[in-house]
Amino acid sequence: MAHVDKAEAAIVSGFVQSLQEPRTPYISPKRLSKVLGVQVANLAQLTGVHRNTLRNPSSERLQSRLREMVKVITAAATITGDIDKAIYWFRNEPIVDYDHKTAAELVAEGHSEAVLSYLRDLENGARG
Repeated sequence: MAHVDKAEAAIVSGFVQSLQEPRTPYISPKRLSKVLGVQVANLAQLTGVHRNTLRNPSSERLQSRLREMVKVITAAATITGDIDKAIYWFRNEPIVDYDHKTAAELVAEGHSEAVLSYLRDLENGARG
């Protein structure tokens, strides 16, 4: 397992906490869309759910997809050391190994594990 220092853990923890739907155990679609710089309707596309589903933050399918996005962003943040850089990478940087699709596109297609594997390979290459 990769070593994560206290500063990285604090960055990730603060980011995840900032996404919490007030007084619930759920990720807020509104807060995540704001952090990603997308309209809420576009978040529906990124998560692969109907836009009306975003009105129900307790939807298990929605929460599962939001968790996948957060996992990928936080994994990228442990490599970049910065949430903003990780979000920029997630949304914009084409991944050559995956047909030049962005991490956001791959996660929207249900390939979050492939992106996490790619990030692990990057991290191992960078650290090893």
